[in-house]
Amino acid sequence: MRIGVARESDAAEPRVAATPETVKKLKALGADLTVEPGAGVKAGILDEDYAAAGATVRPGAAMDAEVVLKVRRPTLPSPPWRKRASRHSPWS
Repeated sequence: MRIGVARESDAAEPRVAATPETVKKLKALGADLTVEPGAGVKAGILDEDYAAAGATVRPGAAMDAEVVLKVRRPTLPSPPWRKRASRHSPWS
């Protein structure tokens, strides 16, 4: 399963939908994770921390994901990463 961690678009949102520990646990279950650059910066998590946990850090991480993790729901009616078969998992 391909899981993408999207960067939050709300400038006031300091949370991120996944931590490096989350990445490790999902990787152990067989998931392939990608994280958008800077997704965890406001939460004090560097891109290097995600990479060390086993995630790929690249722009457009959610574009080809089957599951997209975000804290808040999308602000656009149809986000560019939204595919017909994808699922969005908001934590708020």
